[in-house]
Parts: sequence; C-alpha cells; structure tokens
Amino acid sequence: MENLVSSWDGEAVISHFDKTTGTWMFIALHSSVLGIPTGGTRLRTYSRPAEGLRDAMRLGEGMTHKWAALGLAMGGGKAVLAVPGAIHGDDRRGLLLRYGQLVQSLRGAFGTGEDLGISPQDMAVIAEATEYVHGTRQDGGVTDPGPLTARGVFEGIRAAVNDTLDLADLQGVRVLVQGAGDVGVPLCQHLAEAGATLFVADPDPQRLTAAKERFGAQEVDSEAAYATECEVFAPCAIGAVLNSTTIPQLRCRIVAGSANNQLAEADDAARLHERGIVYAPDYVINGGGALAFARYSAGEHDLDRLMELMDEVGISVGSLLREARQRRESPATTSLRRVEERLRQG
Repeated sequence: MENLVSSWDGEAVISHFDKTTGTWMFIALHSSVLGIPTGGTRLRTYSRPAEGLRDAMRLGEGMTHKWAALGLAMGGGKAVLAVPGAIHGDDRRGLLLRYGQLVQSLRGAFGTGEDLGISPQDMAVIAEATEYVHGTRQDGGVTDPGPLTARGVFEGIRAAVNDTLDLADLQGVRVLVQGAGDVGVPLCQHLAEAGATLFVADPDPQRLTAAKERFGAQEVDSEAAYATECEVFAPCAIGAVLNSTTIPQLRCRIVAGSANNQLAEADDAARLHERGIVYAPDYVINGGGALAFARYSAGEHDLDRLMELMDEVGISVGSLLREARQRRESPATTSLRRVEERLRQG
C-alpha cells in the first residue's frame, strides 16, 4: 500500500482499520482544485486490502474528471469499504456508523453518497453519524441516485446511437446491459420502452430471470457478454471491464454504460478507437447522478425536474462525440483535454 500512496498524484488518503468487522476503510481525496472532494462510498470484498485502496484512488481521480466535465465547483474524492466478506444486520449497521464517524471527523473535507454495494438505506445509516451525506431528505432517508444516473446514461446512449449509427431512435437497436443492479434495471426500463432489443448479463440468476420477465430481455452468460454481437455494450457493474483481453472480443459499435473506471488502463481507449468502437467516457455518460445531487444540494428537490435535467448528459455526450470525430481521435482524448482545461482554469 505504501507504493500505491507514494506513486499517486492525489492530495491525501485516509485509511482506517475497523477491528470489529475486519474492514479496511479508505477515503481517497484526489483534488480540491475545483472544490471540496466529493464522491460515493463503495462497499466490496477485494482479494487484498491494497486492491481496495487502488480502487478508491482510481475512483477518486474519476470523480475529479466527472466534476470537471460537468463544469461544477466540486473536487474529486471517493471512499471504499473493503469488507472481508458479506456483512449484514447489526454488524453492517455498526460498520456504517463507524464509517460515518470517520467522515464526520474530516469536518467537511469530504462529502459522500451512494456507490456500488451501498444502498439508500445504508446511506441513511451513515447520515446518522455525519452531516456530509448528499441527497438526504427531511424524513431522514436518502434519495437513490440510481434512476437518475440511468436516465442520464439512456440519454447518452441515444446521443451516441444518433451520432455513430445515424439513427433517430433506438427501435430495434441491440443493447447489451452488463449488470442488472441499481442503475442497470432502470436503464433496461428506459431501453425497453424505447423499443431497443435488450440483452442482459449478470452473474445473479435471479436478476437475469427478473430482467427477462419484466423487460423481455434475452439472457446472456457473463463470460459470453463481450463477444455478443450488438450495437451498444453498456457496462453497468464493476470497473476495469475494458482491457487488453476483453476489447478484442467486442462485437459492438458503441460502448456506453454507467460503470465507473471502465478502462483498465489509459491505453484501452486507444485500443477501442483502433477497432472503430466509439467509447462514451464513463465519467461523462454516468454523470447524471452527480449532477442531480449537486442540484439537490443547491435546493432543487423536485425529482421530476431532476429527471428532466438528465437530458444535459445526452447533450454533453453528443457534443463530445462530434468533436472527437472531427479531430479523428478517441472521445477519451477529447474529454481529457476538456477536463484538463477546466482544471487549469480552477
């Protein structure tokens, strides 16, 4: 872990070991150039604690890029709770409260919300111990960002299909959603209503069955997902799914999904571009939830209005893809240039 911290370009890492549950807590503060580091909290089991730290760092940097791409005055940060295994009941509640106390001890240096492995109910528990939770409601609950993120991803997919395939709508367009979770399910709903031909891959057979029954989706084995022929591949689960092993297998024209840090390494964007696959950078297309919570914190609590704001994600994706095509470069390159310019301006 020492090597990870010493080689990172972020500002600070806070780590804490929870003896009660054997959980490592990592808060990675990547950048405060644009504002207070803000990002979700992820709960996941890793092969070793260092992998949890690495994930927090990658995600923290991704949040810096996301806020800059959105043009919002917020900095990049992320937290990971690296649990040794499944955790439920009182053990889970106690862990979340102790994590909330850690966040509170930073006195506003980090603000957080929901991420993979954390539910709105979990965030409500964390909010009992810290005031620095985004999306809290007057009734003590926390607004679920999943449907908002999904709406933004849907608008981004529509923009990508229009720009890349020159199609006005999604009728009959084959979309493979990888991960039928908090974002994947509402995304499937939007896609089904738009007439897309839907494929779903998820390691949980119950989720697959539910997607098949609810949306008429075709089930795809998780191992076969990358090689399934489709127009749009939408990663909506874990990160680093686009790498030197999976990219050669892809049989799609577009990659556009909600998962954070989809690229295992920066060179993977070039690999996609070389294959003629259009990649909508994850931190752009999945920015709907972050955008909504920024507006929520500013006083906009009408969920219908927040949903309408997700159209901005589609506009951003469309603009980005057009510029990348004109420059004959990967959209990831175009997006990074925009982010770096925003950070230079401060």
